[in-house]
Amino acid sequence: MGQCNKAQEIYQVLFNQTTNESDKASIYYQLGCIKYNQGEYQEALSPHKKALTIRQQLLPSNHPDSGSSYKNIGLGYKNMADCHKALSNYKKALAIRQQSLPSNHPDLGTSYNNIGVVYTYMGNYSKAHSFYERAVQIGQQSLPTNHPNLEMYRENLEGIKMKL
Repeated sequence: MGQCNKAQEIYQVLFNQTTNESDKASIYYQLGCIKYNQGEYQEALSPHKKALTIRQQLLPSNHPDSGSSYKNIGLGYKNMADCHKALSNYKKALAIRQQSLPSNHPDLGTSYNNIGVVYTYMGNYSKAHSFYERAVQIGQQSLPTNHPNLEMYRENLEGIKMKL
């Protein structure tokens, strides 16, 4: 926890020193990540939403950074068990990533897996299965065979198969 607090202090100093809106968005994003890593999911949402608002004003609508903001907002909602808001934000992240990244980019695999997780929480195992399958397909194309994300995607797919 001490390192997170120190990082938060440093980012706060940087935030106070900058007038660049793009830098502010990046700092908000990092502050949200710090709160998330501290398990403060509700508190993480505000800086992530602020980062997204700035990014929406400065960047094209399909910029990958906006996709990352939506992903982290979805993650916060998922960890607070608000599946509908998590799913909505994860789907926005996926849509942006589909428009802005190559079809086998690892971030797409993450997006498909995240949506699969929410569908699993909601008890919609058939939808979860299709999203996990896509995550595995992308992971096999873009990640080393022993990469932890690919292993997680495979475990999620195998786990959901047992529930079908």
